[in-house]
Amino acid sequence: MIKSIDVEDRQLARRQLSKRWIVAISIMLLLIAITVLPHLTPQDPYRIQMGSRLQPISVDHWLGTDHLGRDVLSRVMGGLRTTVGTSLLILSVSLVVGVPLGLLSGFAGGWVDRVFKRVIDGFMTLPDYIFAIVLSGLLGPGLMNLIFAVTAVKWVSYARLVRSTVLAEKQKDYISLSVLAGTPSWRIVMHHILPHTIGNVLVLATLDIGKIILMIASLSFLGLGPQPPIPEWGAMLNEGRAYFQMAPHLMLVPGVAVVLTVLLANVLGDKLRDRYDVKTRTEE
Repeated sequence: MIKSIDVEDRQLARRQLSKRWIVAISIMLLLIAITVLPHLTPQDPYRIQMGSRLQPISVDHWLGTDHLGRDVLSRVMGGLRTTVGTSLLILSVSLVVGVPLGLLSGFAGGWVDRVFKRVIDGFMTLPDYIFAIVLSGLLGPGLMNLIFAVTAVKWVSYARLVRSTVLAEKQKDYISLSVLAGTPSWRIVMHHILPHTIGNVLVLATLDIGKIILMIASLSFLGLGPQPPIPEWGAMLNEGRAYFQMAPHLMLVPGVAVVLTVLLANVLGDKLRDRYDVKTRTEE
């Protein structure tokens, strides 16, 4: 019996280590791409050349030029930092806000949990995109207002997930024994409950990256995101809309960039969910 428990513990430790390495390597590669690629642009993404406007694909401009003569490839590479970098920032802020509030609500219980549950229910009744559009419209266009609006939408899901995990873990015997042994509440939360929430939070965060990128691109397409001349994929789609018949690459290139990035994020999230999600493993 003891040997079987030790084997299960070692297998669990290996799965946790493998999961952390997958997430760490993925985040590292993404950060490297965000940091390095904008500095490798073949031309200045802000340089206006009216004599070269709406040029097709050529040796000098691998993906053509836009309506102001700016190199499309350079602007797409620069937009990687704006679109994907902003999505990672929003995801980080959502985790910093949602995870501690979920831990507090689930572990404290009582009136704190009741009030928090009503707040969560209120946020969850509002569709994400509509709420983000309305909030961005009230705050006005701009990158900081976009970050605040999308964060206000996304933190709720992490707080709700962590709260439900904490409520489930509180009912287990080892938590009751820790309380009877006089273990401080902060130690119970940090050493026993928090590690059980990390796996589900990582899976949800990975799946959320693609959704956040789409939300940022959608708001920027409506003119509520970063303002010109900052390169951003959604804003580039909006700028190229008027020239689609003459220069379809102005919409196709940033559109493909959004689709591929979201697809890669979703594939990574699906792999993590299928391999490490508790419900999936139980069903199998």
